[in-house]
Amino acid sequence: MDQRTELSEFLRSRRARLRPEDVGLTPYGGRRRVPGLRREELAQLAGVSVAYYTRLEQGHGQNVSASVLEAIAGALRLSETERDHLGRLVRPVPSRSRAARPQRVRPTLQQLLDTMEGVPAYVLGRRTDVIAWNRLACALLGDFPAVPPQRRNMIRQLFLDPAARELYVEWEAKAADLVACLRLEAGRHPDDPQLAALVGELSVKSEEFRRLWAAHNVRDKGHGVKRLLHPLVGELTVACETFVLPADPDQVLVTYHAEPGSPSAESLRLLASWTLEAAPAEHSASVTRPGA
Repeated sequence: MDQRTELSEFLRSRRARLRPEDVGLTPYGGRRRVPGLRREELAQLAGVSVAYYTRLEQGHGQNVSASVLEAIAGALRLSETERDHLGRLVRPVPSRSRAARPQRVRPTLQQLLDTMEGVPAYVLGRRTDVIAWNRLACALLGDFPAVPPQRRNMIRQLFLDPAARELYVEWEAKAADLVACLRLEAGRHPDDPQLAALVGELSVKSEEFRRLWAAHNVRDKGHGVKRLLHPLVGELTVACETFVLPADPDQVLVTYHAEPGSPSAESLRLLASWTLEAAPAEHSASVTRPGA
């Protein structure tokens, strides 16, 4: 992905979401032709010249100092995640060799997933690829083994699989969160050709993805409450937790659990008992995924 374009569009999108009154400025100049702050207003807030800020917003960030970048981030009211993202766009770190490495799931991690019989759990790798799971995750979220390894991807499932729209009651919020996570990863791995191909595919096939991608929102994977509508056990409310694996920050363990004693917990228990009666599922995409 072109970093100059990414930097330019990110800054414009952050400026567009602010109004003069949001930052203590008095609007001036009559009718405003663009949403949000003007470049002159943003430059005033950051204490830099209009020409300097304009050059940065045009994608020329190679020589910007840390103090000026911090001033601009403050003027734009960026979150910590957005500040980190801006820093990577200004000073990208080459990551091609890292992004090209096969994604490996440690055998002991798969063993841990298998022991979590009452907790749906899976591992996301780069680009939201699903690289390991347990039986209950398959029963709750989808038949991962049935999907070809090169297409076993959470964000692709979310936008291109009609069953995913039925599964997630708040599909729009889930979609916005996942696109923001992928946008953050694009800043971390700007030269990952497979990520660029995934974005291109989804942009062609999904208008909703194009709209969310163009918003340039960034968000790290975190925690929250999800409402699911499962075809077998009906509606569930589950808490989602994510854990970055220390040995590989590109891998994230995701777990769902229900409040003990709740109807959702009983539904998960039923689903787990049915999976134990079924034939063993293939657990992961293999320890090493060729082409991943």
